[in-house]
Amino acid sequence: MLDAHAEALGRDRAGYGNHAYRVTNLCAALAPLDAEELEKVAIAAAFHDLGIWTAGTFDYLRPSSRLAVEHLLEVGRLRWADELEAMVLAHHKISPHRGRPLVELFRRADWVDVSRGLFTFGLPRRFLARVFSAWPSAGFHRRLVQLTLERTRTHPWSPLPMVRL
Repeated sequence: MLDAHAEALGRDRAGYGNHAYRVTNLCAALAPLDAEELEKVAIAAAFHDLGIWTAGTFDYLRPSSRLAVEHLLEVGRLRWADELEAMVLAHHKISPHRGRPLVELFRRADWVDVSRGLFTFGLPRRFLARVFSAWPSAGFHRRLVQLTLERTRTHPWSPLPMVRL
């Protein structure tokens, strides 16, 4: 899925791809997933932050969710659009997401990865070390820090527009 956006991702392709793999695997570790749920998680993981690069913005939730829905349309899975949009739009929520277990699962997995294991949601640290070793950051976390600092410099009153309560 990310190959279609390799040009937009540029040198961040490996780092973002590894982030998507880590989030997918963290979801599977947090709760058992059937084949359909795993496919939904993989699609959400591929697209959830992609708007940073394709739309050139740190306010990327809507552009990322649009990309996910476009992909669902292409692969004949548009019936998943509401759930996938919720997964993308709520993945930076600070408080738990209520009502859709897969949305909450995805939110937790992303927080585990973005925090580099500071938040574990019960996952063993030894397991997290294996996940981070299998799919290294490849500059992804450093890039997030750079983007955050740039956004803070240019939008001091809205440094993290993607974070929701």
